[in-house]
Amino acid sequence: MSFILTPLPGLVIFEPTVHPDERGFFFESYNQRLFSANQIPNLFVQDNQSFSSYGVIRGLHYQREPHAQSKLVRVLQGRILDVVVDIRKGSPGFGRSFSIELSAEKKNQLFIPKGFAHGFSVLSETAEISYKCDQFYNKPSESGILYNDKHLNIDWRIPMGKSLISDKDLQLGEFSENMNDFIYHPDE
Repeated sequence: MSFILTPLPGLVIFEPTVHPDERGFFFESYNQRLFSANQIPNLFVQDNQSFSSYGVIRGLHYQREPHAQSKLVRVLQGRILDVVVDIRKGSPGFGRSFSIELSAEKKNQLFIPKGFAHGFSVLSETAEISYKCDQFYNKPSESGILYNDKHLNIDWRIPMGKSLISDKDLQLGEFSENMNDFIYHPDE
């Protein structure tokens, strides 16, 4: 099992060891002891699953404190471009985005700590996504950043005119309007 650090502090890619044989395969998608030993001590309290078609862009979402969520994202079927933006004031990555293709084939996962806005685009015909959260959903603390914010300049890898975005996500504000209370703490 590999834990790979990204250029944004706290953001970690997890690549499990897959054991294939003539029957199929087996792998541990999560092991709290192993994750904790790799500086991810979060205790997850909620699992979410979504299904989307090609061209869907969801995000960029987050929950404000005290209901902020860390997430562990993986794809059960298909391929997505998973995208995060560091919104922690004082972070060396503040205002920067990071994207990675997650797929059912690769079985890779992304750990997203609190203080990141998160979204994804569907690159395959359909995709089913599962993610663990370390805080419960709290509607009043929902917030987000507009997917096509000019400051962020994110390439969602979906051609113009092929994207499907909810009205709710189209109403999100720009990064410069983002009001949150996330502060980067290098020792965490």
